[in-house]
Amino acid sequence: MSAATWFVTGGTPGGFGMAYAEAVLARGDRVALTVRRPEELDAWAAEHDGAALVLPLDVTDPDGVRHAVATVEERFGGIDVVVNNAGRGWYGSIEGMDEAAVRDTFEVNFFSVLNVTRAALPGMRSRGGGWIVNMSSVAGLVGTPGFGFYTAAKFALEGMTEVLRQEVEPFGVRVLAVEPGAFRTRAYSAFADEPVHEEVSAYLPMLEEVRATMISRDGVQPGDPERGVQAVLSAMERDRPPHRVVLGSAGHEAVAARWEEALAALRADEALSRGADFPPGE
Repeated sequence: MSAATWFVTGGTPGGFGMAYAEAVLARGDRVALTVRRPEELDAWAAEHDGAALVLPLDVTDPDGVRHAVATVEERFGGIDVVVNNAGRGWYGSIEGMDEAAVRDTFEVNFFSVLNVTRAALPGMRSRGGGWIVNMSSVAGLVGTPGFGFYTAAKFALEGMTEVLRQEVEPFGVRVLAVEPGAFRTRAYSAFADEPVHEEVSAYLPMLEEVRATMISRDGVQPGDPERGVQAVLSAMERDRPPHRVVLGSAGHEAVAARWEEALAALRADEALSRGADFPPGE
């Protein structure tokens, strides 16, 4: 089989993006890795004899995204797998989080995925196949206090991914949602440098606790990005790939508990649900 071409956003060293890049290169595939500071990866790319391409990209810039996708398609002849990995988790209360930060949260965690997906799909449809892998979060399935808008953006991503899967299936394109829990990337390290910014003082104690918890867990998260990527690759290779993969033991337990609770509540209120219909014959 010929080598597949992967387009992976968010190539920060030590994160999921780099873990994907290393894994697919080890398989003999090619990878285009997008980053904000490509100079950090110049030496790395040079080690891979043309199979790795590092591109500067702000994923919130639709024109930049289209240019990056076109560059990769011209360089490698097409894109077989897109991994929408770029993201960031701002924190704050629902009532008091700064509006600019709210909008940034959706730009990075939702609209950037939309930008990349829309840019890559025409080529996939024309070739009759491909993969879209959307890196969501356990927070996209289970609400997390202090991360309400990050949760909301990831919930939106989950909904978009669910419908996208159905819409592109007739064209041979497959879609996978991936929900990691706490993984040992650089994601938690920023909390040490970011004091709480909150417009409603009543939420400060909760947010200070959130920040302290994230700082204390930095470097000791149980999830291994490399093992997480191998789990995703294994899921993609199944004869009937799953629609989503929750990564990490704690994440799996949290999602299972939330869904079991939701199903029990739904069944308990079945009479209320069915009672909202017109009576039979009316």
